[in-house]
Amino acid sequence: MIGTLIEKEEIGKYKIIPADINRVVELNQKLSNAQRLGNEFKSKVSIIFQTEDGPKRVDTTVWSLTERHIQIKNGVLLPLNALISVEF
Repeated sequence: MIGTLIEKEEIGKYKIIPADINRVVELNQKLSNAQRLGNEFKSKVSIIFQTEDGPKRVDTTVWSLTERHIQIKNGVLLPLNALISVEF
């Protein structure tokens, strides 16, 4: 699995940038499923996203999904264009 594992509380320490390849369309269904898993079953997913320091991975629940962001616990937003992978 790619990306250095970090805690969700550490996300703010990194500058999030767009991923090399925009995967928003291909990840759309996975993101919807991740939101359902988070809201209905409190299940966590692995989210890999791009930062200036390279890919980072966080294991967390997805609380909401918008056109541009996913929201995880504590109101943290991750831009969709920075996402590399979402894994259950």
